[in-house]
Amino acid sequence: MLPSLSLSFRSWCVSSPIISQRSSLGLKLAMVMVHLVYAGILFLFDEDLIEKTKREPWYIALYLLLFFATLVQYFIASCSSPGYVIDVMRAVNEKYSIFQTTSVASKQPASSKNRSLVVTVDGSQLGRNLLGSNTTSWSKLVMDLYPPGTSARTWTCSYCNVEQPPRAKHCHDCDRCVLQFDHHCAWLGTCIGQGNHCRFWWYICGEMALCIWTGILYISYLKANISRAWWKDAIMILLLIALSIVLIFLMLLLLFHSYLILTNQTTYELVRRRRIPYLRSIPERVYPFSKGICKNLYGFCCVRSSMYSMEPLPTPQEIEEKLRPYTCVEVVTCRCC
Repeated sequence: MLPSLSLSFRSWCVSSPIISQRSSLGLKLAMVMVHLVYAGILFLFDEDLIEKTKREPWYIALYLLLFFATLVQYFIASCSSPGYVIDVMRAVNEKYSIFQTTSVASKQPASSKNRSLVVTVDGSQLGRNLLGSNTTSWSKLVMDLYPPGTSARTWTCSYCNVEQPPRAKHCHDCDRCVLQFDHHCAWLGTCIGQGNHCRFWWYICGEMALCIWTGILYISYLKANISRAWWKDAIMILLLIALSIVLIFLMLLLLFHSYLILTNQTTYELVRRRRIPYLRSIPERVYPFSKGICKNLYGFCCVRSSMYSMEPLPTPQEIEEKLRPYTCVEVVTCRCC
């Protein structure tokens, strides 16, 4: 009995990645089909739109450009890596071993003033402020990001058995630890993390713009052809209602993630703050990883997707500084930025 159970478990472990890949591919095909149905029915029913296309080809050309750009953004966001801890750990070990053998590691500049670790996966540079230590193991790097005296069990993943830097979390759907884990997006079929959060935000923007433009075209059709064919009107109205629901969801999602970006938070940190050990003692109104609005935006939008930054936990002095109320001079000088 036990050998048969063991054999079935092994076969399930082997087949589960294949099933996951097939389901992800099916989801992508379904998303493409939904977009094609909305655009195809519009061009199939609306004869005035076809005539307008002949008179003003630039109008429909811009719409089709946005249509294909949104689909491209979807595939880019779904196929990009969210920043898996195991990949970054391997890159760190490989690069530091090369630097150590060539005696170049000691000449690399510090990555920033706040002791953050920066890894350039596809480049040749990897910098870190070593705080006077020449230890370059992954465990040492992660240990320096936590307050002194923190137990190793606190940052070691019980599933992957790797040391997690702050803000990382194990995703049970992907079965990997992700840097700055935000959430697992079922529609994209992947995690949203440090590596693809920016692409995810831009995809939401493109999808919302496409929904608004498509909704305007649907409303224009209904105004001009409301009494010609009832079955066409019924189909268009049902699709427009579904499109309106999706648009409301996208607008709320865009506003929510814009707030997270401005404050340098993740969905997981905001929702589960009291369950994250290193955030329990920090007051609710303090954003521990925020560097100011401008720096948060720059770090989110302008840093290359192949560069992963691991931030240390704030010190008590930094938390007290963030708790300090703003003065009139600091408001004028934009301290929050």
